[in-house]
Amino acid sequence: MKRREFLQAAAAGCAACLASRSLLAGWRAPKGPGLVSPGCRTSKVKIAKLYLGIPNAMWPTPKMDLAEEVKRYEGEFARMGKDFADVDFIVNETVTDASGVALLAAALKDADGILAIHLSMGVSAALQAILAANKPTVLFAAPYSGHEWTSCGALRKSNTHLDVILSSDLNDLARAVRPIRCIHHLRAAKICDITAYPPDEAYVRAVADKFGTKIQVVDLQQVLDAYEAVDPVASEHEAQVWIAGAERVVEPPQDEILRSCRLALAFETLLEAEGGTVLTADCYGSMYRKLPAFPCVGFVRLNDMGLGGCCESDLDCCLTHVLIQGLTGKPGFISDPTMDESKNAIILAHCLGSRKMDGPDGEMAPYLLRTIMERQEGCVPQVRMRAGQRVTQLITVGTDTIRFFTGTVLEAPDGERGCRTKIAVQIDGDAEKLWLNWSAGLHRQTVYGDIRNDLERVCRLMGITLIDEAA
Repeated sequence: MKRREFLQAAAAGCAACLASRSLLAGWRAPKGPGLVSPGCRTSKVKIAKLYLGIPNAMWPTPKMDLAEEVKRYEGEFARMGKDFADVDFIVNETVTDASGVALLAAALKDADGILAIHLSMGVSAALQAILAANKPTVLFAAPYSGHEWTSCGALRKSNTHLDVILSSDLNDLARAVRPIRCIHHLRAAKICDITAYPPDEAYVRAVADKFGTKIQVVDLQQVLDAYEAVDPVASEHEAQVWIAGAERVVEPPQDEILRSCRLALAFETLLEAEGGTVLTADCYGSMYRKLPAFPCVGFVRLNDMGLGGCCESDLDCCLTHVLIQGLTGKPGFISDPTMDESKNAIILAHCLGSRKMDGPDGEMAPYLLRTIMERQEGCVPQVRMRAGQRVTQLITVGTDTIRFFTGTVLEAPDGERGCRTKIAVQIDGDAEKLWLNWSAGLHRQTVYGDIRNDLERVCRLMGITLIDEAA
């Protein structure tokens, strides 16, 4: 069959399925209960929710009914149910003093973190008892809840596992949970590395000790076995989906698309079997030309699903991917940057472009099917990301530092230099400072949204130094 005939047949095969959103999108919904960040699959975030208040407190008013106030907050949690779909509130109690916290000590040990909600004045002793549990703790205090906020600055300085949100917007209750969710996801994650060269043992131990994240080597034969086990009909169907969803197929021949899609399905099976969260491969090293196809389509597909795929056995990027997915529910875009000081900008480029940068439930970005730029072979989606979109780029360096900067997407360049998918990002800080401060290699992960505040919170709770490279 000629290439044109293949494409025509593929398009015809897909026409009957146009009503199926999941088919056209080219991804399968992750298993589990509709998690905010599905990379964690069925593992729920365990949070102790503690309301802090005493009856007849003078502030905010002695007339306040504590039970009614708790009921009001519980109604807000119910309203924001989607934001807590992956949360199990293993403790949901009102405490008035330190003895009330002591009664919950055994239950608090099982929590990933504590959400303390300030209702009235007079709760300092209860708060101190909560902090003694040494769990990641976020205190939420609305205006008029009490005067204890005046000591929060000193408490925060002396307790690295405490952060505080003072806000009248009860939607910020969801923001309070994000860093705890992120910590849970890191602890539950497993990174699977397809390589012939085992990673540094000291690094693997350090990551496990700090974050709880496991790193496991997957050998070539496991991949080949998974590839051979994929139903050829399913592979053809997957190829039809990718072709139908693309604006154009530019270079990749039919056999390259088919092999890439078959490998993509094998990756999903492999991650499921290993209980993995993110998959990476030494694609330009020990696995170069040994895999049945380049892994790019498979990695993008995992990112679209809410799991993760990263290039070149870059374990720092894999760890960063887990962190931002746990924090935001969105994938990262791994990139090779290049600077443009004339626009106070940086161009982030890579052939591995994630199509669902808004997360698995978000819209799919337009894309072309292209070859890998520097290799002029393989199959990758060239993704056109949104101009005007706020973004954060970051990288986890070892286990104790995160380097980052924020900016706004100016455009998605479509030139024949650099990698296929590109975004030019105007830097919030100073481009010269950025390149002068640059360290820790080339790759970074970029996520949609300005997540500076959330990053600051999770880094504080985990004892990580956060460095703005453009400041």
